[in-house]
Amino acid sequence: MLLVSLMSPAVLADTLLILGDSLSAGYRMRSEQAWPHLLAEQWQREGRQVTVVNASVSGDTTQGGLQRLPPLLQRHQPSMVLLELGGNDGLRGLPPKLIERNLAQLITLAGDAGARVVLTDIQLPPNYGRRYLQQFEGVFNRLASDHQLPLLPFFVAPLVGQNGMMMDDGIHPTAAAQPLIAEQVSEFLAPYL
Repeated sequence: MLLVSLMSPAVLADTLLILGDSLSAGYRMRSEQAWPHLLAEQWQREGRQVTVVNASVSGDTTQGGLQRLPPLLQRHQPSMVLLELGGNDGLRGLPPKLIERNLAQLITLAGDAGARVVLTDIQLPPNYGRRYLQQFEGVFNRLASDHQLPLLPFFVAPLVGQNGMMMDDGIHPTAAAQPLIAEQVSEFLAPYL
């Protein structure tokens, strides 16, 4: 009887915790329109036993993530953490070494809690200058390599230049783009669940 109880879908279900900023929080749209919610719906239709917890907050930074992650790990006990942070740090011109240090701490916290970590690549607009952009973008590849993490390609990149996919600010995807992001993330994460 105990074996049956341990084998129930509720016990075997994975929990994906998404720790991100406005790109995952659903900036200027209802939470039901944002890609994490659509991802959860898609996986439910596919019969995947995965709970998606979207702990993303518009404007969040890696420092904010460091403050928020420990109680989230304790509360949700995720099997996987998707880190989608760093963009706001970069937009504020914070030193890439600081961003890298904070992300490394987030990776360690999640890993120590028993969660598999997936890092999201982040890109900044080109007006930040070549030198800063090279240093910033190198952070994500280096962390993925050093910690042997899957690196989710920057999911906004394929949307830029497509009609109706980006808001007027050129940074945030529209509600129409959210299903495309959900599909892209689903395909990437499926082998790791």
